[in-house]
Amino acid sequence: MIRVLIADDEAIVRDGLRAIVELEPDLDVVAEAADGAEAVELARTRSPDVALVDIRMPNVDGLEATRRLVALPSAPRVLVLTTFDHNEYVYEAMKAGASGFLLKDVRRGQLTDAIRKAVEGDVLVAPAITRRLIEEFCSRPSPEDARRTKLVDLTPREVEVLELVGRGLSNAEIAQSLVVAETTVKTHVARVLSKLDLRDRAQAVVVAYETGLLRPGA
Repeated sequence: MIRVLIADDEAIVRDGLRAIVELEPDLDVVAEAADGAEAVELARTRSPDVALVDIRMPNVDGLEATRRLVALPSAPRVLVLTTFDHNEYVYEAMKAGASGFLLKDVRRGQLTDAIRKAVEGDVLVAPAITRRLIEEFCSRPSPEDARRTKLVDLTPREVEVLELVGRGLSNAEIAQSLVVAETTVKTHVARVLSKLDLRDRAQAVVVAYETGLLRPGA
């Protein structure tokens, strides 16, 4: 059973998310929070596997809540819920350790699938969010300098895999693109995350753009 915590300051949103999550036999909402501070305290006592966190909340917002949640001894995976008009906070949450990003109008199946993928460490980031974040808020450093400092330990194939992860491709899609087995791709992704000391694929997307491996709008 996957244990889920919902953090949103609007009761009607929490009710809707709970209704969606608890329709699934393998998912269970173990706690609800109205702000980020409450979410962190509940995470300490209820030990959720995944936290659905709104980016805008009183007292402690979703960005700070994400930092605190991922720093817990038994840290849950954090899925940030957002709208397009607050993208800068979502980008910062990605850097803080959030594992995935969903729009609040996400379809039921996409939400529950994202929760399951979060537990597996293979998180789906909504493509629309990725495009907007990258185009508006990612810096464009010198690719040569950045690659020397961050990507120097990667093999050419691992750099290629990182680029495809940055473009939002799944393991299956990367395998098809490179004409290799999906298990081989999983191995490459694991090595990339390990060598770059990254928590998950969401942080790999950040690195792909911050190093200049990919460029906004490209």
